[in-house]
Amino acid sequence: MHLFDIDTLFEEQSAGILSGRITDNWSINGNPNGGYLVAVAAAGLLKSSEKQHTPVLTANFISRCEPGKADLSTWEIAQSRQFCRMEARLLQKGREKMRMLATFADEPEKCLVKRYETSPPEMPPPEKCVQFPKLSKYTLYDNADVRLDPSCTGWMENRLSPVSEIKGWFSFRDAREFDICAVALAADAFPPAVLASQGMVAWVPTLELSINIRNMPITRWLKCRFRTRFINCGLLEEDGEIWDENGEIVAISRQIAQLRQAVS
Repeated sequence: MHLFDIDTLFEEQSAGILSGRITDNWSINGNPNGGYLVAVAAAGLLKSSEKQHTPVLTANFISRCEPGKADLSTWEIAQSRQFCRMEARLLQKGREKMRMLATFADEPEKCLVKRYETSPPEMPPPEKCVQFPKLSKYTLYDNADVRLDPSCTGWMENRLSPVSEIKGWFSFRDAREFDICAVALAADAFPPAVLASQGMVAWVPTLELSINIRNMPITRWLKCRFRTRFINCGLLEEDGEIWDENGEIVAISRQIAQLRQAVS
């Protein structure tokens, strides 16, 4: 079993109640990554959802989670011919840390309309991109292979861009294949796009993360692009696109986050 599967596995204790551990293997500066927490909740919901495909996952982060024991409560909100709508709450020490709504569907028999009005981002192949360095307390990058397009790395050397965009490649270091939970992790695995234009701000904590998964990739790498266009009164949005190597859209995402500047 891959490490990611072990770290997202919660065991059912009773109907709709699961228990497990939030590990320190997918952290950013010591804080469990938001995409990892969404993956934990999605894995728990998939245990009881009759439908297993093309999910829409929307998570609200209520307070900071930490590595350690956690409980996950899940239940079905509504069931229809097309969709199963569910809810999950992640708790630690009796306090709610994250609440997530999820909509799952049956696998489509055919696609009547497929129209992409944008294209995958152009970037060098993974071997010519900048591998995100392994840093203390940034354990996500010990296990996820994130490689940035060199055109988006100027902020690392205080060379700022007029555009808040980060793009690059994502894969697992142990070559784990992609599924719903893995795509959820990829949607939050890159440095915030705002760093490209603002530099090393103190913190960009996520308030809400929504991920709409359209296709399951079968390629080794995911090609990702994230863009922020509006920064206002300490809030920003980040819109994401995840593609496979064959030019198929895998997922689109949107984060709402805070922009916290360093205090001098």
